[in-house]
Parts: sequence; structure tokens; C-alpha cells
Amino acid sequence: MKESKLLVAISGGLDSVVLMHLCYQSSLNIALVHCNFNLRGKESDGDENFVLQLAESLDLEVFIESFDTETYAKENKLSIQMAARELRYNWFEELATQLQFDYILTAHHADDNLETFLINLSRGTGLDGLSGIPAINDKLVRPLLPFSREAIETYAKDKNLKWREDSSNASIKYLRNKLRHDVIPVLKEINPQLLQNFNKTQAYIKNSKLIIEDRIEDVFRDIVNQTDSQSISFDISAIKKLNNPKAYLFEFLKDYNFTEWDDVTNLLDAQSGKQVFSNTHRLVKDRAFLLLSEITSEVYKSIEILNTDNEIETPFGSLFFNEVDSIIEKLSKAVYVDKDKLEFPLTIRKWEEGDAFYPLGMTGKKKLSKYFKDEKLSLLDKESVLLLCSGNDIVWIINRRADNRFKVTENTKHILKIELK
Repeated sequence: MKESKLLVAISGGLDSVVLMHLCYQSSLNIALVHCNFNLRGKESDGDENFVLQLAESLDLEVFIESFDTETYAKENKLSIQMAARELRYNWFEELATQLQFDYILTAHHADDNLETFLINLSRGTGLDGLSGIPAINDKLVRPLLPFSREAIETYAKDKNLKWREDSSNASIKYLRNKLRHDVIPVLKEINPQLLQNFNKTQAYIKNSKLIIEDRIEDVFRDIVNQTDSQSISFDISAIKKLNNPKAYLFEFLKDYNFTEWDDVTNLLDAQSGKQVFSNTHRLVKDRAFLLLSEITSEVYKSIEILNTDNEIETPFGSLFFNEVDSIIEKLSKAVYVDKDKLEFPLTIRKWEEGDAFYPLGMTGKKKLSKYFKDEKLSLLDKESVLLLCSGNDIVWIINRRADNRFKVTENTKHILKIELK
């Protein structure tokens, strides 16, 4: 840590002033970072001025950012506290990346950790929520986490440090403050060793969590049938063999924002095509598998290809169009067609119900839906299929199968090579 560039988050309050002082006294390479959320009028500006004067007195670099927190909260449908949290950490990470700071230090302490635990417990949570605030999370470091608010205040008074009091901390309209002022003091009165015992409990929880994570990792390898850039495929029969499939599904999918866990579990016995959505992902039953994919808002618009075009971008990569003298080699991601049979402009579009083509090497006509079934394409695979068309006729199911009607014959005068790269 001695050689690292450190960004110290400072509000002007007791905890962050102590953290800054400890870092300064240890001769660490620090700069200060302060957020003005503009939520308390002149008091917010007073905090900013306090931090600026403190930085100047210690000859420390300081970064200040002013946020319209209320507008951000409304636009993103967040509580004021969640909006401030998002704004704060997004800016910290952006600043650390741009200016190459190694770590971001915040002043969370043992009482904060207990409050977070109780908040998560009251709302309903898994082991992640009960594990509390991590001491180190990538670039984010919380050096004061082992210490109580009381110990931090004692240190500040011993060193004659000055700090700002945030008036909003006295309000009990926020759950955290209500716990801080009304609940935790009673718990500490009942058990003066509350924080020490709580730290032990959290250590046990974290150790148990590590054991569970090892087990989940082992099972995950047996359950996941296939993973690609678009989806993860879970084997339903393998999931059903586990004790308590619902608990395992929660562990597999908890990072994808699902909340309706009964609906997720019911997919195991649902009809093919049944889906459950989170706000970012969807889980769909596809025969013997559950397919997890990200929800995208993209609407694919058909693309026109002129006779003069040599390269066209698609979601799969670039399509290259080149006239060649002969078929030198057959490639898995290329087709050769009789250019004179094409009607320009060509189009690239999504497939539609009722589409049919004449598979290369066959004389008969086949519906795409039947072709997909024979090829055992998943629902997600089918959704991603694109067609290269000449007029209403399919020239190529891109990256899959060409149409027999446009194949190169001994009478072909102009051979067009279409290759996906």
C-alpha cells in the first residue's frame, strides 16, 4: 500500500476525516475526493468548503464533483440514498481509472457493517447480504471496517481533529438512521459485546459461504450444458437430481437480478417456451434445458445490399462479397452463388413464420421451422437467425445453409463468393 496511489473519499464527517488523517500520518500517497450531492443546501456547500480548506492546509490534491441527485433519482426511479450511492461509486471508479489510482479508500466501520447486516436481514436476503460490507472489493478498500464508531471518535478527540456533522444523520426517516438511533443502542445495552460477537458471526458466515461457493462451482460444471456469447444452457434433468433444486437455482442465477424464485423453479416442469424475466435477463424453458440470456432492446432492421457493395456489417460479423473465377475451396462460413440469378438489392432480415427455402443438395422445399427443428436449434438460436434474400427468395441462412436455387452450375458465368468473417 505504501507505493500505491490512493484516492480517499471524504465527506467532511468524523469517519472520513479520521481515515484521511491516518493515511496522511502514515505518509501514504493520497488525494482526496468529495461529492456534493446538493441535498442539504448551504450545509452541503459548507462540507465542500471544509474539505477544500482541509486539503489546502495539508497540501493535498482534491477532486470535487457536484451532483443533481434528486433529478438523477427521479430519472432512474431510485431512492435518494441509492441514487447518491450510484453517483458516488460510478464517479470514483471513473476517476480512479482515468488518473490511474490503484485503490479507492472509504471510511466504513464496524457499526456501518452491523447496520447493513440488519437492513439486509429486515428486507430478506441470502448469504451475500448477511456477509456484510467487504473489506476489499476490487479497487475499493475499507481500512476502518474492524473499528467501532466509538473507537474512531475517541481517536479523533485525542488528536484534536475537526469534522463536520451531517444534520441528516439525526433524521430517522431513513431506515439506516432509525436502526442507528433506536435499535442498535438497545442491542448494545442488552449485550455490550455486540460488535465483537457480530464480527465473529460474520466470520462464520463468510467461512460457510466459501464452502457453499466451492460446492456450487463443482455442481455448476455438471449442470451447464453449454455456454456461449449469447446464452448459458442448464441441464434440467441434472438440476432435478439435486437436493433442493430451488436453492441451487438461486445460487446459479442470483447475479442476474431474478426475484420470483417460485416461478424460476416452476420452469423445470413447464412447457417448452415458458419464460421468466428479471429486469436484465430472461430464463426460458427449451425442451430439456433452461436457457439464460441477456435482454436486449435492439430491434433488427433489414439491411439492403447493392450490387456495388463489397462489405456489410451484421450481428455475426462482416459479410464480404467478391466475384471469383472458380470455387477454389469450400469454407464453413462462405457460400458461392450464381450472381446472375440474384435480384439486387439483396436484403438481410430476420426469419419469419412461414419462411421456406430449398436446402442446397436437395430438390424439395422445406419450411425454416422444420429445418430448425431438424437441426435442434434452441429458441434463442432461432431468434438470432438472419437470412440473406434475393427478392422474396432465401439465398442463404447466414452461417448455416445455402439455397439450392442459387447454386453454381456448369452454366454459371459470374460466381459470387459471400463470406462471413
